[in-house]
Amino acid sequence: MKRYFQLLSLLFFIISCTNDNNNDISIDTPINTTEKLTIFILNDIHGQIDNFAKIKYLVDQEKVKTNVVLTSAGDIFSGNPIVDNYPEKGFPIIDLMNRVGFDISVIGNHEFDYGETILKERMLQANFDWVCANVKTDASVIPQPAAYTSINVNNLKITFLGLVETDGKENATIPSTHPWRVQNLVFERPENVVAKFANIKNLENADLLIALTHIGYSKSGNRLGDVQLATEFPFFDLIIGGHSHSKIDQVVNSIPIFQAGSYLNHIGKIELSISNKTIQEISYKLIDLNSITEEDTEIKSIINDYNDAPFFKEVIGFSEINHSRFQVGNFTADALRRQMAVDIAFQNTGGVRTSLDFGDITKKEIFKILPFNNPTITYNMTISEIKNFLKGAGSGFYYSGVTFQRSNNNIIVRDLNGTIISDSTILTVGVNDYIPAVHDTYFPTSKIVKSQTDAETVISYLKQMNSQVNYSTSNNYFKY
Repeated sequence: MKRYFQLLSLLFFIISCTNDNNNDISIDTPINTTEKLTIFILNDIHGQIDNFAKIKYLVDQEKVKTNVVLTSAGDIFSGNPIVDNYPEKGFPIIDLMNRVGFDISVIGNHEFDYGETILKERMLQANFDWVCANVKTDASVIPQPAAYTSINVNNLKITFLGLVETDGKENATIPSTHPWRVQNLVFERPENVVAKFANIKNLENADLLIALTHIGYSKSGNRLGDVQLATEFPFFDLIIGGHSHSKIDQVVNSIPIFQAGSYLNHIGKIELSISNKTIQEISYKLIDLNSITEEDTEIKSIINDYNDAPFFKEVIGFSEINHSRFQVGNFTADALRRQMAVDIAFQNTGGVRTSLDFGDITKKEIFKILPFNNPTITYNMTISEIKNFLKGAGSGFYYSGVTFQRSNNNIIVRDLNGTIISDSTILTVGVNDYIPAVHDTYFPTSKIVKSQTDAETVISYLKQMNSQVNYSTSNNYFKY
């Protein structure tokens, strides 16, 4: 006890001497440190896998130097037969994203293309987080994604809010996907949900709040794109977007907005200095992956294994010219009509995803042209019903079997001999099932679902009916 009072007396003496020398007591306070962060961004990959080995190399090199987050702004699926027609649809790209080390992805509209059960399997396969604030999956097998989530990288906490577009159908609030594949899901328009998350940066005590969106760069008519998001809801530190397939590096309302193109041709690299929960410095570089030569050898070997499936290499026809997408659309409609043995076939323009080069045609090429695996359907429809469909759809279609001509407010329909077909005439109509799913009010309830998808039907046509393709002079497209 005596020793205790001696030490206490000594302490008071030291403090007294200090005050005598300096009347201001100096107290150390925490200094706001500056943290560095690199965010790699990809969007609208659409099943392309060939450059993942380069991404793995770039990301690993950056992780040696600083904090890194790797993000996807949606549309991982639909666009590469190797991914879309794998026995477990979509498996290869999730496998590669896991191996490369993705941290987070927003759900894009094409994530729903395979249907709810397969999306559930792919979400459970993923080692990264999924976010989407404007979908409810209570009635579906799909796990409910978080509206937002936070990722901790050393001393930094980054919160991501996810949004998906809902412009898929005029009389419904769904993304741009097959309407029959989202029947158990409830979507809200993005603009109707964002405001409720105005305080999540504070609630999460996050260093950054980032909108990870798949809503497109800019919209009109009270719809929300990234530009409108920055203008109307300016509580984000930055926006990483997708859906527009654009290369975006813009600042709107003091909020940086980025997109990195599409189809895994580029990757965006955002470099940040962050202090006191504020971006102090920011720079952006769009990296052309096709110009990168360094690759991760292990990932490259896995990609080669996926690409080497013999099934896709089978030659099934010959293209006599370089066909544009327009010409391919005409060919597709013709092949569907003849193989399905119907009077008229329609092909939606958005369902034709690429051109067709001169030379041998492989199965892989047809699956690239028609990647959505839409079943084919036949209907019995009067000419009057067909006209109502073309007038009301608001879209243009490739077609085969007749000719259409607009005359004032009417449509004249002729057979292939040039004879006008009366409105009461009933014809058989062949389509992929996306068309009646979107334009359901114009199609009868009675239908016959065929056993083959649109791509499989075209492959069968090339193998069984006509392997030579030349549509240099075809012009069968109609929009009312």
